[in-house]
Amino acid sequence: MASTSAKPIFTPRVTSPPSSSSSFRSSFLPFLNTNTSSISLKLSHNSPSQSQVITNILKTVESPNTWISKSRDLDLSAVSSTSKPTILVSEKLGEGGLDVLRSFGNVDCSYNLSPEELCSKISLCDALIVRSGTKVTRQVFEASKGRLKVVGRAGVGIDNVDLQAATEFGCLVVNAPTANTIAAAEHAIALLAAMARNVAQADASMKDGKWQRNKYVGVSLVGKTLAVMGFGKVGSEVARRAKGLGMHVVAHDPYAPADRARAIGVDLVSFDQAISTADFISLHMPLTPATDKMFNEETFAKMKKGVRIINVARGGVIDEDALVKALDAGVVAQAALDVFTEEPPPKDSRLVQHENVTVTPHLGASTKEAQEGVAIEIAEAVVGALRGELSATAVNAPMVPPEVLSELAPFVVLAEKLGRLAVQLVAGGSGIKSVKVVYRSARDPDDLDTRLLRAMITKGIIEPISNSIINLVNADFTAKEKGLRISEERVVIDSSPEYPVDSIQVQISNMESKFESALLETREISIEGKVKDGIPHLTCVGSFSVDVSLEGNLILCRQVDQPGMIGRVGNILGEHNVNVSFMSVGRTVRRTKAIMAIGVDEEPDKESLNKIGEVPAIEEFVFLKL
Repeated sequence: MASTSAKPIFTPRVTSPPSSSSSFRSSFLPFLNTNTSSISLKLSHNSPSQSQVITNILKTVESPNTWISKSRDLDLSAVSSTSKPTILVSEKLGEGGLDVLRSFGNVDCSYNLSPEELCSKISLCDALIVRSGTKVTRQVFEASKGRLKVVGRAGVGIDNVDLQAATEFGCLVVNAPTANTIAAAEHAIALLAAMARNVAQADASMKDGKWQRNKYVGVSLVGKTLAVMGFGKVGSEVARRAKGLGMHVVAHDPYAPADRARAIGVDLVSFDQAISTADFISLHMPLTPATDKMFNEETFAKMKKGVRIINVARGGVIDEDALVKALDAGVVAQAALDVFTEEPPPKDSRLVQHENVTVTPHLGASTKEAQEGVAIEIAEAVVGALRGELSATAVNAPMVPPEVLSELAPFVVLAEKLGRLAVQLVAGGSGIKSVKVVYRSARDPDDLDTRLLRAMITKGIIEPISNSIINLVNADFTAKEKGLRISEERVVIDSSPEYPVDSIQVQISNMESKFESALLETREISIEGKVKDGIPHLTCVGSFSVDVSLEGNLILCRQVDQPGMIGRVGNILGEHNVNVSFMSVGRTVRRTKAIMAIGVDEEPDKESLNKIGEVPAIEEFVFLKL
């Protein structure tokens, strides 16, 4: 620690960080009230009432044209049409969804665009909504020149969107995974039953004037084993319905929780066990590099002879040439397919024309209810993203369930602001390489999802020192690209597990600090914060306890602990018309050294900052922007 001498050991200095606009709004909800050991004096506080809930906590989109607050004092109808975002809809969308989009932005419905036409239009669009027919390639993101902020996929699969390119260009990708769940599950069951009883073939035969009862003898479903490959939303709904038909159901999914499967009465088994014991196999996995042509000659050879296959997922998961061979050899007795590697498939496709194959033209989500539901779901997700809300259906950002997102909201604001403060305390050097985040919580580590918090700390650290616009989507990617390593530690403490996090500490290693008092004895820059009554607070700087609301801007002073310091600094700021919102003094030993943290609404001018530095008892100080 510094000497108790009244003479400054460090030359008083003031540091102003680069100007950067905050990309978050606080959620003023009663949330957490924790006392600290610091001496706190609240001078004034101009924050809104607690009933004024600002719901835009996560500003994924930075464009001023797309930031529209949902706070109650803003009349959306008053926003001029020139400020509205442009949303390109490249494939047919239900009227309910279009109504949602039109109430928010300028909607351009341009269907059947060629790749060149899409690239030509995209630089004028803030959002793009597609179904499965439009390929959103890297060239599309490049052609957007940074304007495209959201791509919405009206449906579940996102294999037609280049997620890597979307992430690199900071574009959020959202889908609509729930609205067509039941429709897809029902279609799988319809194909299952129709295939088992040769419905399509018998219908065609009768319309050809034939009566072939003996030819179309089917098989019963009761007591048969169905293997559900992919136990997500659709797969689990198929399993429920198959159980109702009296089938024994097993499932394979490396990410499915065993307790959810047990609740339905389904056994989770290995891939090989599933395909080798099943009488029927229903596919419900996404198309990824790992699942591409997963069902091929090798896997067909492991199946029970006479197995029947249903696919309402993605055509590419099946090697279609291998399936034709398996059908011809009798290894696969029948197949019912709604999806194909190439859509529409060639007219002379051997698979489509095979007498033991039942086919439909990608009808999984084609019910009136599902089409309207998907349209509304994707429209709301896209509008929410353009407003700055993080959708729980985002596919290239931390996937956080809505209930977890709601609970973490105030801590998300805290995490981003701690990142911004920490990076402003760094004094040049070779660049930040290592950041450690410590979460103190009463919850079990397995019951604390910190992905969102880590992403926002990363955003806060990168954005003030980057020329690029950093958002939640590309924060982790950009950190990795810049060689920034973010490590996490979780410390279990004895407090109420009602709240997800008690405090968050950010440490930056191997860097000099503009404010020496922010350094621990181990020489890491360290700051810590908590949430109180829904508002983020700075509670520790280095080894000094403070308590100041993280709103507006912040001045940190290290001083000799003596009477009158609060008044002297407060008078200087008052003379220069700078409003003080909070002031807190933390110290280690009485009448030695103390840290004064001052929250200010405005940015002090150079003259007022210089006067603060000239106060003899102040040894160092720094001005920080939030």
